Amino acid sequence: MIGLFCFVLAVLASPFKSKLQLEAENAVLRHQLIVLKRRPHGRVRLTNHDRWFFIQLYRWFPAILKVLTIVRAETLVCWHRGGFQRYWRWKSRPRGGRPQIETELRALIRRMSVENQLWGAPRIHGELLKLGFEVAQSSVDKYMIKRRGPPSQGWRTFLHNHAPDIAAMDLLVVSTIGFDLLYAFVIVRLGRRELIWINVTAHPTAEWVARQITEAFPWNEAPRYMIRDRDRIYGAVVRRRLRAMGTRTRTSPGPAVGRRASTTSSSSGPP
Repeated sequence: MIGLFCFVLAVLASPFKSKLQLEAENAVLRHQLIVLKRRPHGRVRLTNHDRWFFIQLYRWFPAILKVLTIVRAETLVCWHRGGFQRYWRWKSRPRGGRPQIETELRALIRRMSVENQLWGAPRIHGELLKLGFEVAQSSVDKYMIKRRGPPSQGWRTFLHNHAPDIAAMDLLVVSTIGFDLLYAFVIVRLGRRELIWINVTAHPTAEWVARQITEAFPWNEAPRYMIRDRDRIYGAVVRRRLRAMGTRTRTSPGPAVGRRASTTSSSSGPP
């Protein structure tokens, strides 16, 4: 009875549907019959071409879920996520780059940094060039023995002491169903973990980030400290805007990772 009622509703609503949508639903129904005829007994097996066919039609006509019976909507979303992961894994595949230096040269860099504690990366790099080693200064800095600086308060103590006066901002990458990328800019108050500001754009710039900070905080409510990562988008425009508002920036600890990583050296804690 319920199936007959749904059929009557579909017949009544068909004149109001667009021709392309009706053709898409018919294509889904025909393809489902092809899949079922391919294996009359046992579990239905779908190939990658079948999954791609259903995903593409769902992207263009989301209403096909009403006539899709051999696949659940959750399964379709899972397929799309898997395809998105494989697409970006393929796009971010290693394409060569600077070869690794030899083990003996790395050991030599560590030994020179230990035996000459007053030498920095530029001095060790110059000495290696005199010895005939072709190596970049950044590689020398990477393999040097890191020495502990003067003791200072850690991040846990800093956040505990100044939580009411701290805000944090970050630029998040949001992927769409069409493999496009959007950038969400978020500002959070750490005292009560309150979301202060969020906005989305497809083309973020330093000027756009500075304008978001101005709109998020009135001039008399700006935080004392703003925590950020090492993204290159937080350039001179953003830093000048924060200084004008009386806000001091603090860079989060840890190495910069990913596409937006900057070359700024990392710090072990707030100065």
